[in-house]
Amino acid sequence: MLIIPAIDLKEGKCVRLEQGLMEKATIYSEDPATTAKHWEAQGAELLHVVDLDGAFAAGPKTWTPVKSIP
Repeated sequence: MLIIPAIDLKEGKCVRLEQGLMEKATIYSEDPATTAKHWEAQGAELLHVVDLDGAFAAGPKTWTPVKSIP
């Protein structure tokens, strides 16, 4: 089985939404690159990155934090 962790980005921060509501976001990390490195250290070979700002705006928004992920 291949488990692929996900990082959801909102305003450049790693978050989880409650019931898919942007106004109910819990911040888990301020640093997406460090979070990605954590998953890599845990053995993840792939990472699913979600640009929530872009998803809600119907176009890419969060390029700078995505580019910081090695």
